[in-house]
Amino acid sequence: MLKCRKISQFILLIAGVSMMSYGAVRGEAAVVLGKAIKLCLECVGIG
Repeated sequence: MLKCRKISQFILLIAGVSMMSYGAVRGEAAVVLGKAIKLCLECVGIG
């Protein structure tokens, strides 16, 4: 049972890292940062 859990955690870790890497290569980090900035400015009332 413990071995199966360790294997599934490792597979999920690899999947998460690969998805984040793919998004970074596509330039999604800049899109997310731009949306976060707009959201913060709207909350403050500036934008």
